[in-house]
Amino acid sequence: MMLPDTGAPLVFVTPRFADILAHEAEPGIIAVDMPIGLPDSVGPGGRGPERLVRAKLGERQSSVFAIPPRAAVMASDFAAATAASLAASMPPRKVSRQAFGLFAKIREIDTLMTASLEARVYESHPELAFWQLNAHAPMTLPKKVRGKSNPPGLAERQALLVRHGYDAELLSTPPRGAGLDDLLDAAVLALIARRIARGEAMSFPAEPERDAKGLRMAIWA
Repeated sequence: MMLPDTGAPLVFVTPRFADILAHEAEPGIIAVDMPIGLPDSVGPGGRGPERLVRAKLGERQSSVFAIPPRAAVMASDFAAATAASLAASMPPRKVSRQAFGLFAKIREIDTLMTASLEARVYESHPELAFWQLNAHAPMTLPKKVRGKSNPPGLAERQALLVRHGYDAELLSTPPRGAGLDDLLDAAVLALIARRIARGEAMSFPAEPERDAKGLRMAIWA
């Protein structure tokens, strides 16, 4: 979702992150729910940003995955990814099938990212974004229960987004190819992009470390 300076929000589904960068609307700031900056090795709980963010989210902290080391993310098959993760994490940590399913998208962004692009593209996380907009309190209900949408949790997030200026009807009809939870996540990240553009966003950590590629490792909200 994009929030132009004037007019209605733009809602669309695209298969490639590069399409967002090249969109005719020319988004100045992009907040993305994908890890940017991949460490060569990780300790308990993954990167520093994940550990800091989980501490804010109470019962919602399970939504923040531990990012595996770079070699695991770059592996082309599940067995190789697991072996690479075990070798470069302490304590040794395997790769879940759910995490492995995201690796192709993480690699896509990692390939595109440069130091200059960091001025436009920022890592964020929907649950941290909702925490930020909810006066630093986590959502009380999960979006999903046992892998299925949880209507009360979605309604809680819709209500918060409406309080921050969204039209309720817009937040009720996801585009083809997306679920309602995807739409709400995109909507809250668009608000974080606006906060970043205005110089209002918080970085976790406040002084980000950088990976071997030189990319900033931080989650913004």
